[in-house]
Amino acid sequence: MKLGTPLSPGATKVMLLGCGELGKEVIIALQRLGVEVIGVDRYENAPGHQVAHRAHVINMADPAALRALVEQEQPHIIVPEIEAIATDELARIEAEGLATVIPTARAAQLTMNREGIRCLAAKNLGLPTSKYAFAESLAELQQAIDSGIGYPCIIKPVMSSSGKGQSTLRSADDLQTAWDYAMSGGRVQGVRIIVEQMIDFDYEITLLTVRALGAGGEIETHFCEPIGHIQQHGDYVESWQPQAMSETALRQAREIAGAITDELGGRGLFGVELFIKGDQVWFSEVSPRPHDTGMVTMTSQLQNEFELHARAILGLPVSTALRSPGASAVIYGGMDEKGIAFEDVDRALQVPQTDLRLFGKPEAYTRRRMGVALAWADDTETARKNAKLAAATVTTTKG
Repeated sequence: MKLGTPLSPGATKVMLLGCGELGKEVIIALQRLGVEVIGVDRYENAPGHQVAHRAHVINMADPAALRALVEQEQPHIIVPEIEAIATDELARIEAEGLATVIPTARAAQLTMNREGIRCLAAKNLGLPTSKYAFAESLAELQQAIDSGIGYPCIIKPVMSSSGKGQSTLRSADDLQTAWDYAMSGGRVQGVRIIVEQMIDFDYEITLLTVRALGAGGEIETHFCEPIGHIQQHGDYVESWQPQAMSETALRQAREIAGAITDELGGRGLFGVELFIKGDQVWFSEVSPRPHDTGMVTMTSQLQNEFELHARAILGLPVSTALRSPGASAVIYGGMDEKGIAFEDVDRALQVPQTDLRLFGKPEAYTRRRMGVALAWADDTETARKNAKLAAATVTTTKG
């Protein structure tokens, strides 16, 4: 693999579509390998914009705007980091040889909405999943629940991220409120929703799975140690690695993750979400990019998930070796305000073996993720305790 010098005629150019906190870390990892990076997002001064060589603000769901920018910048590689992208146009760009799409344009199309990936997993691959159905109206939703999914159940837009629009229904009394919330949380208006039977699981994990080139030039699949996490309202609040699980469950988890990522193809890192009960494993979702719960790897692994993604993108060797048990805990905005400030950072970092990542988002919301605390220890419980303490110590104020 030959890597050129940034900002020179021979530069290796990568365009990131999406410059949130995850995209920012991917950009940093790519730049450490001498790559010229173009950051693209829907708003100015996104976290990744602040570290990219060049930044652009466009509606990435607009096919014409996306193509015009690709033709202007002429990247070698395009890396989608969010769901709200004109994936059909990406497929045309890939087919015309204008750029390589990571992992593939087809993978971006299938994972852009939950309908495509759930049907692929359950129907095409026969992977174990919860019972599910899709609905375009309140009446269809009620019929799906009455026809076998039952209560409690979960509904969410087929196109959303970070838990937006997701609700748990305990009874028919929750139906209208949950439907309205799903409609407001989708990436596009008038979205379909997916309703899923609630599985009685012991815990859920993210299994980071990396498809990277081996020494002989063939694709090899690598697995990180399983990441346990807790979600509230569909969004993660803390994660830890490794999550203890039986050998049988771990083997099944790797088989499921291997099957879905093999089907999606290409190279790069995937976040495969799974439910576990005893030795039984169910597939939930997959993201063809670094995962928010995987931020723990910035303290737990020799190569974190962003470095793994960058290396796989460029065709370089990877290592998923664990360095130490670790944990992450979310720091929220706590207010609706632009240009907030963080206080007590010094006190937070007095918690033993901790670190912080403050994302630099220009605008805060009460429940917007503005940073994470990281901790490492000899065991995950100590790491979790310290990460949560450090996160809770940081306070936010008006700037």
